[in-house]
Amino acid sequence: MGVIRHVVCAMSGGVDSSVAALLLKRRGYNVTGVFMKNWDSLDENGVCATEKDCEDAYKVCQMLDIPFHQVSYVKEYWHEVFSNLLKEYEKGRTPNPDILCNKHIKFNHFHKYAIITLGADALATGHYARTSQEEEEVFQQTPKTGPLVLFRNRFEVRNPVRLHKGADLVKDQTFFLSQISQDALRQTIFPLAGLTKDFVKKMAAEAGFHHVLKKKEYLEPRPGNFVSIEDGTVMGTHKGWFTFTLGQRARIGGQRDAWFVVDKDINTGDVMVAPSTNHPSLFRDTLRTDRFHWIAEEPPTQLARTQMMECHFRFIHQMPLTPCTVTLNMDGSVWISLAQPLRALTPGQFAVLYKGDECLGSGKIIQLGPMTSPSSGVGETSQLKEQTPEPVR
Repeated sequence: MGVIRHVVCAMSGGVDSSVAALLLKRRGYNVTGVFMKNWDSLDENGVCATEKDCEDAYKVCQMLDIPFHQVSYVKEYWHEVFSNLLKEYEKGRTPNPDILCNKHIKFNHFHKYAIITLGADALATGHYARTSQEEEEVFQQTPKTGPLVLFRNRFEVRNPVRLHKGADLVKDQTFFLSQISQDALRQTIFPLAGLTKDFVKKMAAEAGFHHVLKKKEYLEPRPGNFVSIEDGTVMGTHKGWFTFTLGQRARIGGQRDAWFVVDKDINTGDVMVAPSTNHPSLFRDTLRTDRFHWIAEEPPTQLARTQMMECHFRFIHQMPLTPCTVTLNMDGSVWISLAQPLRALTPGQFAVLYKGDECLGSGKIIQLGPMTSPSSGVGETSQLKEQTPEPVR
């Protein structure tokens, strides 16, 4: 009789993780459901939304007759995710909490809890993604730890596990997994890899599963002015520049015409606005990231050999992929040159790169190149400019 593998499934109280646990149980694994509490919040009726999600997850585990655990990462989330968001907002950037939560909480603290504390053979989540290894190969992996260096030893990890898009290309969630570590990925199963969202909903309905999920975020207001980027005229006032994302409409009192956010000055608190969604100041075709996180090869063979590589780029989940050329810098950051200017590239968001259906990894956007127009006219450089690193020679 074969060994029954122990798999810990992250349970959110949602339909995806519930069906993931269902599939694991049907495959004959010894499944343990664990709910992560990352935040304390109350809904409009004063009820803790997290507790309602936890109850939903517990009910699913009862229906599947599998053990249920709850673990709190409220403190870790505050220090490693939320505090980071506040710092990014203060720098005039627009961070992505989902990518940061997956990196620091789910595939770091929770991964260690599942493997070390609960003694699991693997971790499973309800993400729509897949890896390059077969399910049985997951159970043959052992975690490796070593000193933090600029780049991993290219020969240290043989046959690295790669992250690929799931079967449902609309629901694909590799964007949010683009900062996952190689160690965590090697010990992770994505049961929904080959399924579509519609089919998952059908399975959930047949199994009688239900879910409720609500999340809220906040930040104290810091007033400032809306300033025309064309002539410096003060157009109105706002309650906090950190609440605005580049490209969104700025609702300015007393203005009949629409104005759109094109830049933010973190020193004065001014939000620069333009009178058109296609204003040249909204378009960029180059950007720089911080130290780039490569999922499989660090860096990819072609990039290590020539310091340049062609691939595809996106900075918003589900946005169309754009062809680009990547240049590697000595500090591990990269410059990304786009085949065509994109509207509202946003510092603080993550630049996620793809080669075919493989997600290569991501890096936080920290600098934008010169303003351009859709027809590649050149304008001014973003006010969020930082010191430019030296390319690899």
